[in-house]
This record gives sequence, structure tokens and C-alpha cells, in this order.
Amino acid sequence: MGFSLSGAHVIFFIGAVVVAGTVSGIFIAITMNVSTSLSERGDRLQEQLDTEFKIINDPDNIPLSGDSNYRIFYLKNIGVSHIPTSNITFQLFIDGEIVSQANYNFTDTSIRPGEYTSIYILESVISAGDHTIRVVGPLAIYDEFTFEI
Repeated sequence: MGFSLSGAHVIFFIGAVVVAGTVSGIFIAITMNVSTSLSERGDRLQEQLDTEFKIINDPDNIPLSGDSNYRIFYLKNIGVSHIPTSNITFQLFIDGEIVSQANYNFTDTSIRPGEYTSIYILESVISAGDHTIRVVGPLAIYDEFTFEI
């Protein structure tokens, strides 16, 4: 005794429903993965947009500290989030050469929006002439400044 035509249709229908359910589950998982990825990327982009700073010195007059061992650069937070300032969160480059962490320091441990801090760079690191300093901060945000000693 074999299946009738309606029995074969029922088996094919059940198989089609199982396959359709599996395919829709895969599409839902892929859609959720893409949605999560885009959300995380958007959060990172928002954080980058919220973090912004600018060097605000006079390019022709870089001041010396009171003991004349350090040149002073002023860094202003023009973003909307706090920026931690340390030799670990910031890297300095002068004319493309990295400045050793032992040769610079900050006056504050963080900068609130609209405020500024001072960067003290050992004077022996900067020779006379025209230079470009690049300050690279958190999230690889940077600012360049051309000045003359």
C-alpha cells in the first residue's frame, strides 16, 4: 500500500515549510548581525565626532616655561566630551618624528569641553626654525600646527 497523491503533497508541503523556516531564520540572523555591526560603527563614529581638539598657540611666539626648559603648547577641547590627557592617550610628533613620552607632559589629567590644557615639551627636542607638530589623541583624532622658533 502506498501513499496517495494527497499524502505526497503533505510531505512536500511539510518539507517546504521546514526549508522556508530555515531560510528565514538565516536571513533574520544575518539582518540582526548587520544591524548590530552598523549600530556599533555608528557609536564609534559618534564618539569620534564628539572628541575634537585644537592647538591654539601663536605660531610666531611659542612661549617658554618659567624655568626655560620647556616650550608650552595650548590644547583646547572643542568637542563635547571629556578628553583624558596623558603621555599614554596622546602622542606627539615634531616634523614627523615621534617625541619620547619622557620629553613632554600635560598640566591636567583631562580637559572638559571648552577648556584647555598646556603641553610642556622639553626645549631640547625643538631646534630653531620652522616646524610642524602633530598631536594625536584618543580614537586617532589629531591636529597639526606649524610654528617657528
